[in-house]
Amino acid sequence: MSLTYSEMLPIGTKMPLFNLLNVVNGKNFSDNNLSLDFGTVVMIICNHCPYVIHYHNEIVSLVSKYINKGIQFVAISSNDIINYPQDSPENMKNLFLRLNLKIPYLYDENQEVAKFFKAACTPEFYLFNNKKKLIYRGRLDSSSPGNNLPINGKDLRDAINSYTSGEMISEEQFPSMGCNIKWK
Repeated sequence: MSLTYSEMLPIGTKMPLFNLLNVVNGKNFSDNNLSLDFGTVVMIICNHCPYVIHYHNEIVSLVSKYINKGIQFVAISSNDIINYPQDSPENMKNLFLRLNLKIPYLYDENQEVAKFFKAACTPEFYLFNNKKKLIYRGRLDSSSPGNNLPINGKDLRDAINSYTSGEMISEEQFPSMGCNIKWK
């Protein structure tokens, strides 16, 4: 594990075009499947990273709270599965079934989507508005494995709450940190 910080994709960046395998149902899922009614949180995650595992319960909590408010969630894993087989599509599906997450978990086999997002680590979080423009990127909160700070999703929750109530999202956004993306 190599501690890495996110590169902070510029605010206003348009969501990339993508068409990836949704391991949960075995069908492809593309950016065109997203509704333009509200907004979308994209999470770059993987199965084995202790930083992602640290947030499992908070991710489940976030999804269950905000999906009912119209926010869509998509998770993407881009890791090399040859050297990290625990991140394989089958294991991705098993994880989401175990967590009872009913959102798309997409496998970025050629790693192009991760490159567009300038993803450097897992987890990374991105909030796009209803025009598919980036309005937040960075960490979920200030906790991490071993630092004894509460896991509360404060940074991402504050961004979503500001967006859903029509308020400005704070310009003070902090990079996420975690395991580096396992590039091929």
